[in-house]
Amino acid sequence: MKRRIPLRKRLLVRLLSVSALIAVCSVAATAWLAVTTTTSALKEEQGQDLAADNNILARLSGYAATHPDWSDVRRTVRDLAHETGRRIALTSADRSLVADSAPHGTPLPPRPAATVDPLRTDTYTETGAQLSGIDPRVVGPYRVTAEERDRLDALAAKRRACYERSGVDATVARTPSGRPVLRSPEGTDTSYAAQSCADGELNIPTPTEERALTDLAGLARPCLKRAGIDFGGPLYLTFDPSGKDPLGAGYLLKYAKTRNVKAAAQAEQLCVLGARRTQLEPYVAPVAELFLGIGDQNPSRFDMSAANKAKVIGAAGLVLAVTVAVTAVVAVRMVRPLRALTAAAQQPPELHVRVPVTTRDETGILAEAFNDLTERRERLEAQRKAMVSDIAHELRSPLTNIRGWLEVVRDGVVDPDPALLASLHEESLVLQRIIDDLQDLAAADAGTLRLHREPVPAGDLFGQVAAAHRVAADAAGVALVTEADDTAWLEADPVRMRQALGNLVSNALRHTPADGTVTLTARCDGDEVVLTVADTGTGIASEDLPHVFDRFWRAERSRSRRTGGSGLGLPIVRHLVAAHGGTAEVTSEPGEGAVFTLRLPVAAPPAEG
Repeated sequence: MKRRIPLRKRLLVRLLSVSALIAVCSVAATAWLAVTTTTSALKEEQGQDLAADNNILARLSGYAATHPDWSDVRRTVRDLAHETGRRIALTSADRSLVADSAPHGTPLPPRPAATVDPLRTDTYTETGAQLSGIDPRVVGPYRVTAEERDRLDALAAKRRACYERSGVDATVARTPSGRPVLRSPEGTDTSYAAQSCADGELNIPTPTEERALTDLAGLARPCLKRAGIDFGGPLYLTFDPSGKDPLGAGYLLKYAKTRNVKAAAQAEQLCVLGARRTQLEPYVAPVAELFLGIGDQNPSRFDMSAANKAKVIGAAGLVLAVTVAVTAVVAVRMVRPLRALTAAAQQPPELHVRVPVTTRDETGILAEAFNDLTERRERLEAQRKAMVSDIAHELRSPLTNIRGWLEVVRDGVVDPDPALLASLHEESLVLQRIIDDLQDLAAADAGTLRLHREPVPAGDLFGQVAAAHRVAADAAGVALVTEADDTAWLEADPVRMRQALGNLVSNALRHTPADGTVTLTARCDGDEVVLTVADTGTGIASEDLPHVFDRFWRAERSRSRRTGGSGLGLPIVRHLVAAHGGTAEVTSEPGEGAVFTLRLPVAAPPAEG
């Protein structure tokens, strides 16, 4: 029976407790040092790193917005890495390397920090938030020519002078497309100046912009038609000259023939945005993955003071000292019984040393198992010696008889008549039977016992065994009865099973008095076939039952062949049944006979064909 160890005594629990104590001390010391020495510095660096990361993404998005490919981005990546002290790497969507500030062969971080796609972005740039999802620096076909820019600059200067005459301090800024726009300080009321200075010329699209808007209208029309918006004529697009949104808002509804204005507004936003991305895609670099890592060009800005270094060293030393002390105590308690086990195991085989059990944990159970193993070894050694003595005794008797009779025949004392020859033949058969039994047991022990399995009905086995022992049963005046279910089939070697059943029947006949009965029964019990051999003989004493299947054991201590065989029949039965995957048991009461029960796996009868 497996012994249950108290939870607090288990070796695993004790080791986990020690590990947990060390971990708690380490974590507590580390957390205390981190809170008291690095919080403010880490916050400062985190904010600076976040701003640097946003700047890197904005710069690379601007590059992608103004270049059709990444062929010249390596210099930009190197410059950004030098400015920020970060490792910067760009790859294509399939993770092919485009540019990397780290040396060749340096592995990439496990995950990209962001995706660089100027047509689908939500980053911040100098022009504001990208609410439309398209970087405003992507101008593509909307970029005005030099001649158009000069004309627009003149119109912007004229309007700025008008604003100043109206008391508004305005400046001229330039959008990414090259178009100039007027900016005034935040909070300035420009409604009067805008109304009085409006001449309708600065906000008119240039021929370049007009062509781009016409192309965009052609790209958007199929989508708008699928959305059910009918314009009843040409599709016109306008734009916001401020540069924040080159297309403006609400520019389609005044031309559309639809009752659902809200649905039309949503459709036009989606359709025009998709068309605009299609129009601008040839002018921007392909989508790329941005990887950011720790650079090696700039040293860390945080430098621990001497006092903080002393605190770290002191806390680490304290944790180390506690760890060593606790580990030493636990190790000594664990190693002591193991050393005792090692010393006992190194003793010669003839010295059966027992180890004292001093603990109740896994080590204590190991010591108990070692003591049990020692006891089993003692019993096996005693059985081995007894077996050698029994084999010598069993072989000596027939050999002595054969030798004695042969010597008197040789000396001419008696004549070799048929009766003497028959006696010598009988003794040689006894000797052969003992040798065969020993050979079967040796093959079973070595696992080389060969079985030729086939579906066998239990009734047929009983019939063959009963026929073989019918003469002996009649001579002893014992009735031999067989009872077997038709469904009791087993997958077995019929020769070996007849041998096992024959040993049981001959043993039962030997111990059953005249007018007694030996009964063989077979029945199915679930997935097993139960074979029993019951007799009405003298029975077996309760103290002898555990030894019935031991080799060379006999209840009759005199070892007379009139009351017993060689003592190998029942051990052979047990080994043969075990080789078939079954078990052998015996129950008995003195004076009421014995019942030997064999349990073997059931087999399906062969299909009739």
